Amino acid sequence: MTQSLSTAATRWGGRRDSRLHAAGFFRTACLDGVWWLVDPDGGRWLSKGVNTVRIDQDRAGDSDRVPYAEACLAKYGSAEAWRRAAAARLRSWGVNTLGAWSDEQVAAAGTTLAIAPLLDLGQKFAFSFAGPAEPWGDAFPDVFDPRFEAFARQRALDLCSPYRDEAAVVGWFVDNELRWGPDWRGRDELLTLYLNLPVGRPGRAGAAEHLRRRYADFAAFEAVWRTGLSSFAAVAESPAPIVQPFPRLAIYDRDAADEATLNRVCPDRATFVGDCDSFSGEVAERYFAVTTAAVRAVAPNHLVLGCRFHFPPQREVVAAAGRHLDVVSFNCYAAEPLTAIATYAAAAKPALIGEFSVRGDDAGLPNTRGASPRVATQAERAAAFGRFVTAALGQPTLVGYHWFEHADQPAEGRPDGENSNYGTVTIADAVYAELTAAMTTTNASADALHAGTRASGVT
Repeated sequence: MTQSLSTAATRWGGRRDSRLHAAGFFRTACLDGVWWLVDPDGGRWLSKGVNTVRIDQDRAGDSDRVPYAEACLAKYGSAEAWRRAAAARLRSWGVNTLGAWSDEQVAAAGTTLAIAPLLDLGQKFAFSFAGPAEPWGDAFPDVFDPRFEAFARQRALDLCSPYRDEAAVVGWFVDNELRWGPDWRGRDELLTLYLNLPVGRPGRAGAAEHLRRRYADFAAFEAVWRTGLSSFAAVAESPAPIVQPFPRLAIYDRDAADEATLNRVCPDRATFVGDCDSFSGEVAERYFAVTTAAVRAVAPNHLVLGCRFHFPPQREVVAAAGRHLDVVSFNCYAAEPLTAIATYAAAAKPALIGEFSVRGDDAGLPNTRGASPRVATQAERAAAFGRFVTAALGQPTLVGYHWFEHADQPAEGRPDGENSNYGTVTIADAVYAELTAAMTTTNASADALHAGTRASGVT
């Protein structure tokens, strides 16, 4: 029998429900076919977050200047005074979570806010151990490297241990926007990236072995891949680069019908695609097993929130995520979230949107670098926020949504060049009234909207 939300709220803002109990930490529950987070006091709860809530948000270009920090120190007098003001302001908008890259001290600045820190287990490993010949820099770890597991465990120990008994931790994001295949960073498949690791790297040997298992003999492999080599051993050891025989568009630019037609016309392409996707699944299985175990060994009472996919990856990767994670997290810079949410529903786990945003062209910023839709005015920006979140709340798997980000980026661009109107506040710490009013209204109605998902038949 469906039970309506109680009007009684916990200190976290969750709604009390007689079917739930207080466990002292955040957890998940599926009630009447709808997923929820459960707050430490036993309330039904959705994570309504903002990313990068910190006074030192962005340096301007290649300088050491942090314009937002300069403005806030002049306005408030100290970082602690800014923290108190920022925390109170966020709560007044109905925000209950500090998203990724936030200053956790804001959560202790006089109000009750949850935190969801980012660990960068895979990316930091790749960055720490990549050599000059690495084909992807810090965008993906070599999960076959025996050092990866030890590194992940040690980093989780260092970062999670101080918060092991902290009830405010919703859970841990293990990475952000890893390169699971062709994207804005390049058109190589994950498989060809591994095949082009330096000779002797475990990942290269693992990729070659994966291909060996998929083909009856080398001739069958060579008919598809056309490497000009003579054996699988040569695939693992040749100094010449392995060139993928069939290019594919970035995952977010593909059309399923076009892909099906191309594979039907060219069976060798279909075989190549199968090689790539199955390898991504093997890598994902290893990656999620290692990173999830590393977090749970140190913080067993906290949720593991996944790697914040930038776009829906191969179905094999989604399936692996579902086998290991408590919550599947993804970033969504599309105008609507329904397509992405439907893809991740295959994981059979609750989903959290780790980033989404809309930029307004009337903010006086260039808006030439960065993702997300652009609209003409702040009023349109606020309306887009409401439409996006309301649509997401109608999906039974959703348990949270985190806006990117707290303050605008510098007009000069941050070090990577992004220069956009992402903020809830300006660089001078002036509030965007239309956007935050939409946040306040939508956040206030979010629990009731989500609770009505099953009853209304929206999926």
